Amino acid sequence: MSSPGHDAAAQDDSNVYGDRLQPCSHDPRTGFLRDGHCRHLRRDPGRHEVCAELTAEFLEFSKAQGNDLVTPRPEYNFPGLEPGDCWCLCVPRWVEAHDAGCAPPVVLEATSEAVLEDVSLSTLESYAVGE
Repeated sequence: MSSPGHDAAAQDDSNVYGDRLQPCSHDPRTGFLRDGHCRHLRRDPGRHEVCAELTAEFLEFSKAQGNDLVTPRPEYNFPGLEPGDCWCLCVPRWVEAHDAGCAPPVVLEATSEAVLEDVSLSTLESYAVGE
């Protein structure tokens, strides 16, 4: 059954363990749909599917790549992010940060199962929050 505002084109709402996808963050509100979930959606070309706990190092890396996640953008209802915030990251950006040695920790229960197409579970588990 779909939840209100849920994209009918979603592959499913499972996390990397095949369990029900848990919310990533409601404050700040994240996800392509801004519903707090890192869902796999066909209409999301950026693939905002990795729930990450942001670090200063990653935020600096992202800004250097041209994606400033720190500066508030009220015109887009974007509050700006800080270390410790959880946020749905694009799969390619997380992989890029991983390759550069600065990927942020991942909340596995809130990360879409679709991420496993690009990143192994063992790699994700090595970045698990709290590990």
